[in-house]
Formats: sequence, C-alpha cells, structure tokens
Amino acid sequence: MKMFRPRACPRALLALSIVVLIGTAWPHAQAQRLYDGSSRPLGRVDGDRYYDESGRPIGRTEGGRVYDASGRPLGRIEGDRIYDASGRSIGRVDAERLYSASGTPMGRIEGNRLYDASGRPIGRADGLRRMQMLVFFFFFM
Repeated sequence: MKMFRPRACPRALLALSIVVLIGTAWPHAQAQRLYDGSSRPLGRVDGDRYYDESGRPIGRTEGGRVYDASGRPLGRIEGDRIYDASGRSIGRVDAERLYSASGTPMGRIEGNRLYDASGRPIGRADGLRRMQMLVFFFFFM
C-alpha cells in the first residue's frame, strides 16, 4: 500500500480517509462499511481492524495508535489532533470539520456523510463511530 503524504497533497488526505471506512460483503459487518460519493464500496471496519474493498487487512488501531497491516505504526489520534508516526501533526478535527495541520479546511462529517472542502459529497459510512471514520480518513484513504 502506498503511504499517504499529507504535506505533499492535501486533497489526497481527504481521499485517504474515505477508502478506509468502506467494506465488502461480510454479513456480520454489513453496518460498518464505507462508500465513495457514487455509493461504491471502499472498505469495512470490524472492531479495531480495517479492511479494503476486497477484504484484505489494511490496518488496525490499539489505544489511540494506528498500525498498518504489517504492524508498523502509522500515527495516532489524541483528542482532536491527528499525528503521523514521527509525531508530526497532520490534521485536526472539531465538531464536524476536518483540517490539515496548517489549518486548511479539508472536509466535514455530517452524520454518516463525508464532504470535501467545497461541500461535494465524497462518501458515506454506515454504522461507524466517529473515531473509526477519522482513522480511515487520515490513515487509509
């Protein structure tokens, strides 16, 4: 999997989070899927495990820390701040908006819908908690 570099491309950061939230055809995880703006499946979340649209493991969380499928640390979420594996801030979130580390608005979450900074729908998450959506958005999209 290609590692996302938020400082290089802020729009890629928004796309990264959407991919991580969606799943495929697992009946027990039906309610924990992520879809793109055209309702195509992107991946799924099963507890603290994240899977791509084909069902391959792509990562996991443990105690606020995020790891890729090989167990390498990707970063962490502390309160409203998101950090990469080196401890650099890569974003933050308030009640519903997502921002880059520099404070540039990147998108928003309204209920189970994700929108880009221009207000265009870019995805939907069914049955996911907010933290699961943030992990998918910032680390796996």
